[in-house]
Amino acid sequence: MTQRVLILATDGFEQSELTGPRDRLQDAGYEVIVASPKSGQVKGWDKTDWGDKVDVDLTLDEVSANDYGAIVLPGGQMNPDSLRLEDKAIDLIREFDKAGKPVAAICHAPWLLIEAGLVDGKKITSWPSVRSDLKNAGGNVVDQEVVVDGNIITSRKPDDIPAFSQAVIKALQEATAPAGA
Repeated sequence: MTQRVLILATDGFEQSELTGPRDRLQDAGYEVIVASPKSGQVKGWDKTDWGDKVDVDLTLDEVSANDYGAIVLPGGQMNPDSLRLEDKAIDLIREFDKAGKPVAAICHAPWLLIEAGLVDGKKITSWPSVRSDLKNAGGNVVDQEVVVDGNIITSRKPDDIPAFSQAVIKALQEATAPAGA
């Protein structure tokens, strides 16, 4: 059975930070499901203006961490700022973490990790304007293309998407590798 990956997004997600990891995960053979607080479609933000719409496969009410191998959190300023006010989104992120599954956040999305209480003591990166928030939440903030600390994967910006996506794929592969492999 194909392993499934959940992308959590709402209006204002950074276009490339959803479509880039989604496409790379699909190319690697993963089934990617987009979930949102609302049904229908969510609208991306493409650098300086509204971007493309993406179909929502399931609403937050319809998803459980049990059904997925990892969760990917695209950035953009609006997307994580809206999602961190959604209790169900934060609870879902905590479910993935509690299960030890990869929780991958890029750009501004580490705000969601702060809200979920997952930053304290972690080595982590983000978009520059989020770094003080991460430090204040107890994170060990570094300026690197991708950072993996346990099951938490973070990256800084759209230029990091290839490394970010590869880190998610590697984490998924390691999670499904037979013991001793």
